[in-house]
Amino acid sequence: MRTYRGAFFVIVFVPSLLILSSCRKQDASKIEENTSEQNAWELTKVGDIEFKCSSFCFVRIQYSSRYGGGYEGARGRPGSPGRGYRGYSGVGRWAVDYPDSDLNLSARFQEVTGLPTDPNGKVMQLTDTDLNQYPFIYISEPGDLVLSEEEVASLRKYLLDGGFLMADDFWGEDEWHNVYYEIKRVFPEREPLELSLNHPIFHCFYDIDEKPQVPSIGHALSGRDSGVTWERHDAREVHYKALYNDKGRMMAIFCHNTDLADGWEREGENEWYYREFSLKKAFPMGINIVVYALTH
Repeated sequence: MRTYRGAFFVIVFVPSLLILSSCRKQDASKIEENTSEQNAWELTKVGDIEFKCSSFCFVRIQYSSRYGGGYEGARGRPGSPGRGYRGYSGVGRWAVDYPDSDLNLSARFQEVTGLPTDPNGKVMQLTDTDLNQYPFIYISEPGDLVLSEEEVASLRKYLLDGGFLMADDFWGEDEWHNVYYEIKRVFPEREPLELSLNHPIFHCFYDIDEKPQVPSIGHALSGRDSGVTWERHDAREVHYKALYNDKGRMMAIFCHNTDLADGWEREGENEWYYREFSLKKAFPMGINIVVYALTH
């Protein structure tokens, strides 16, 4: 059972639905304002956690990619073997697991931290002029992400101004190659670094004792008897890599060979998957990432 400073959590059954319920209530109160010209974020204290904002809004980034109906994907890039084993029509890969993953994580985050949270979240683009009003952004399935030059400049500015990016649900070396390529376009002078398990992001709210690998519900069910939790042959080892600014602040985390958002999304669909992956891995890691992002 995961614990946080004396708090404990119970699972409540509501016809086929498992609910993560906090048995400790906390009140939020604003203590001081951030006067930075870059962002209008405020400092809020919940219990003994000092957040650098007065509320939380889960912001999902809409982007174009080869399979999303827009820019060319990773195929054909130097050093990339290319792929094409799956694709999406219509809405695009940016919207995988949307909206349930965003809504469920937001609900759980408010429930266990007490920080006021927008229940609806937002979908935005990197070039939106008011993006810097939101300290946390999320990108799903960036394995085929291709940024325009304007998006590259906007993302660089957003992160240097204090924003935080979480990228999730991309598998195998080919997709990492594409993500790395885009990172280097944004920050050619910086390298993403593997996080060790003793990093505070694994312990800032929940104590997480292993780097969580969360497969999609389909892969999890097919691998239930064998214990396979990876979605591709070259994706057995889960990676959490971070990008830092010159002062050592984490600007971005890349969750590679895992699909945390599917764990958030699938609440109520399968009891075993929820217990083994959503409750034990996806929600604790997601909440830790958001807590860390909003406190640094």
